[in-house]
Amino acid sequence: MDYRHYHSLTIEKTGNGVAELIMGEGGRLPAADARGHAELAAIWRDIDRDPEISVVIVRGQEKGFSAGGTLELVEQMAEHFEDRARVWREARELVMNMVDCSKIVISAIHGPAVGGGLAVALLADIPVAARNARLIDGHTRLGVAAGDHAAIIWPLLCGMAKAKLHLLLSDEISGEEAERIGLVAKVVEPEALLDTCRELAATLAAGPQTALRWTKHSLNHWLRLAGPAFDSSLALEMLGFGSPEMREGLAAVKERRAPVFPPSPLQSAGAPE
Repeated sequence: MDYRHYHSLTIEKTGNGVAELIMGEGGRLPAADARGHAELAAIWRDIDRDPEISVVIVRGQEKGFSAGGTLELVEQMAEHFEDRARVWREARELVMNMVDCSKIVISAIHGPAVGGGLAVALLADIPVAARNARLIDGHTRLGVAAGDHAAIIWPLLCGMAKAKLHLLLSDEISGEEAERIGLVAKVVEPEALLDTCRELAATLAAGPQTALRWTKHSLNHWLRLAGPAFDSSLALEMLGFGSPEMREGLAAVKERRAPVFPPSPLQSAGAPE
């Protein structure tokens, strides 16, 4: 399998069925532009077809796991229907391609993990976080619904009460707290993160691959059952990219200030039917 056409992602095969999927460039916090977002959705199909890979560790660079989408990508989505439609399709493919990928995925989460990068981190079969990791689903802070991966997996991982608390507030969750509430499988000291993930990967790669993959496939039916909720949340997120709330949220991010959201036209209309 040839991965050289990927611009923002690198595959390093470390032998014995283990590979590392590295996001972004060295010295920078990975952030997905339009091409990077498309690549992050597509690469899981290639990994699934690669006979040399049994287990993949997904990680960021030294600055952290992921910053989410670039401001340029967000602005494109706010301004153009075509960009919203494209990102909607890619965001759905990212989640479902990870769910359907037969290979075992381990995420090594350190530093910030935001937006689409957080989706990758938490949809991994075994998310491992450094104690100082910072998990942030920032959708409502930006002024759009928490779509992406949130509705499909957060209630399963940490329960509905915690899911609503953190998704509605868009607050920051440390690696330690993420492990306590069940968002990640393990928490370790930052210096032990990669070694821990590599040990897990080596153990899994040496195991019975058919049994492991069929176990993953069976467990992921819980995520497939949540497909309608996921589709609805993602559509509502994309709809929100044309809203006054989102324009204020984006302006606040660019100006490094707290947002002052306008009154919602839905305040007296209730939730969508």
